[in-house]
Amino acid sequence: MDPIIKGENLEIVYNLGKSNEYRALRSVSAEIFPEEYIILFGPSGCGKSTLLYCFLGTLPNTYGKLLVKGEDPYTYDAEQLVQFQQRTMGIIYQAFYLIPSLSVLDNVALPLIFAGVSKLDREKRAFGLLKRFGVEKQAYKLPASLSGGQQQRIAVSRALVNDPEILLADEPVGNLDSISTKHVMDMLDDINKKEKKTIILVTHDAKYLPYAHRVFYMKDGGLEREVPNPEKPQIKAVEPGKTIVTEIETLARMYPYSSVDELRVKSIINFLTQSLNFDQLERLEKTVEMVMMGNIDELNFQKILNMRVDEGGIGLRLPEARKMTEKLHNILEQSFDVKRYRKGVTSEGLRPEFDVFIRRLRTDLLDQFEGQVVPIQLTRLEKAISDRVSGLIKKEDFQTYIGASISNGGAGFPARTARNFTLYLEKLIAQGTRI
Repeated sequence: MDPIIKGENLEIVYNLGKSNEYRALRSVSAEIFPEEYIILFGPSGCGKSTLLYCFLGTLPNTYGKLLVKGEDPYTYDAEQLVQFQQRTMGIIYQAFYLIPSLSVLDNVALPLIFAGVSKLDREKRAFGLLKRFGVEKQAYKLPASLSGGQQQRIAVSRALVNDPEILLADEPVGNLDSISTKHVMDMLDDINKKEKKTIILVTHDAKYLPYAHRVFYMKDGGLEREVPNPEKPQIKAVEPGKTIVTEIETLARMYPYSSVDELRVKSIINFLTQSLNFDQLERLEKTVEMVMMGNIDELNFQKILNMRVDEGGIGLRLPEARKMTEKLHNILEQSFDVKRYRKGVTSEGLRPEFDVFIRRLRTDLLDQFEGQVVPIQLTRLEKAISDRVSGLIKKEDFQTYIGASISNGGAGFPARTARNFTLYLEKLIAQGTRI
């Protein structure tokens, strides 16, 4: 299979030869195949949108070679370029760019006017797309009366009205709420799977990466690496033995902004310090999320922990599964004390009845300490917990105070204990504080 888009050493340079010359793309070589879902991923300013608009035919490459369906769009005359952008490419933007004075139906049908399609045919085609995406009831309204999610579905309809082979999407859900975001992302996935459109999506948000067949990680104008999604059948043909999906691909999804070298370091650290590999950790993360969302109870959590890996579980021995379940139960229960205590803090101080939560938090921390404790240590530990949970002191101040000697005004615990108390309390605060 030949690539539908092929770039060889693409470079885009602004203000070439001037003192303010800027290289926005740096020797990017990539192939994209028909029916693929590709994500261009990276932080702001990395060159992902620049590459997208180069593909679109609106941002010529300074150096290198670009072929779309075997032809260089930048060799086209004006009429050929219009035909290319009408029939080969469709694009969705972060801003919807709907014309406010036109009805929804006319906005969707607008590209067909320039293509010379009759009024009856263009309205029929436009209405069919609106119906498909569930916004046909809005057809005769003006865009300003619609929600952001509805407007983006209309923009998707407009991008598809000419039935292009390639659909480009530049941060298409950046202005949407979470529910509308899921609708739009699922729409794009459906378009790729059912209509076999090639999708190229730009995003800086790692949570959308599982939609793609391959992710192009970009940094400083260059294509740093291509990562196939092991959970999706690949369209790009790969010779046996030429590539191998490794733990690095799993890590790349967990730490999308890390370089390959940084990911390799994380892999070694995991080997040295943890008994679970990254596949197990990723599965564990999803299972803990299910508990926190209330989708499964702690008994089923323990069963999944103890279940064999090849059966969909984590593969822990039963004693380990019980211990981990108990730890999860404790941290979730104890974090409620943080939440309750913070609710009791007002501009006039703490309501006295909320002191019980600090005493319980103190007990939770002392459960990890096997030494003898004198009354002054209890008093100072409670004060430090109260100040930290209230946000009056920082994490570092808490640890220093707990580890300082009693004669120096501290709580007098050993340095290791002070560190352990701090780490555990921070876990409770993280779970019990609304951000």
